[in-house]
Amino acid sequence: MTVLILGLLIFLTVHSVRIIAEPWRAAQIARVGPNGWKGLYSLASIVGLVLIAWGFGLARGQPVVLWTPPMWGRHVTALFTVLAFVLVAAAYVPGNRIKAVLGHPMVAGVQIWALGHLFANGTLAAVVLFGAFLAWAVADFASARRRDRLAGTRYQAGTLARDAAVVVIGLASWALVAFMLHGWLAGVPALI
Repeated sequence: MTVLILGLLIFLTVHSVRIIAEPWRAAQIARVGPNGWKGLYSLASIVGLVLIAWGFGLARGQPVVLWTPPMWGRHVTALFTVLAFVLVAAAYVPGNRIKAVLGHPMVAGVQIWALGHLFANGTLAAVVLFGAFLAWAVADFASARRRDRLAGTRYQAGTLARDAAVVVIGLASWALVAFMLHGWLAGVPALI
């Protein structure tokens, strides 16, 4: 569990700098330049992500069961993750109405992904992993929306064609992960 927690601390701390230390972040970007900041940010994120994956795998080897998930939990998780993948796609397809409304659909997608996974997992490691991501995503979404309000940021209104592209990309990405990659990446099949 220690490796998992260390990975979460590194990954989520790096991703929380804008929430807790915006002036420090700006000073670092000024000091090392935008590309230097992105490089350091990416390196720390990769280290954190590797530790999370390794630590979660170690913790799954000696599970501490807190509850037995209900049979319907996997189905709820599948539905939540479909929505999460569509939201993540909305973060990258310009000119869509989802981004116009939410402003930060990727972070909203992480919230839904994490919450969904709590329905299908009842181990301490899963609660730590998905609970940490859920708490971070809630805090980050609120912080980002507050920054947008203070700055008067408005996101471009979308078109129906862009919305359709978001849905198609999100569904295709979800299917790829659910039917092919989840078992390889997470060690358990997403759908059985």
